[in-house]
Amino acid sequence: MNDRYLSVDQVAELLGTTTRFPRRLIKERRIRYVKVGRHVRIPESAVAEFISSRTVEPLRRPRARYRRVP
Repeated sequence: MNDRYLSVDQVAELLGTTTRFPRRLIKERRIRYVKVGRHVRIPESAVAEFISSRTVEPLRRPRARYRRVP
C-alpha cells in the first residue's frame, strides 16, 4: 500500500492533457479511483496500468532491400 494518490490535476499533468480527460476516465469508470469525502484521488499504479494497457507496440517489418536497376 505504498501507492501515492494523485489529484485529477496531477494526473492530467502527468498524462499531458487537460483535467477534462481524467475526469472523463473516472466518469466512464475506465480507471480506478478513490473517493475521499468529495475529493477524488487516483492511485499512481492505476495511471501506470492505464498507460500500459493502452500502449501499442510498433510492428517490426523487415527492411526493404534496395536493388540495382539493370
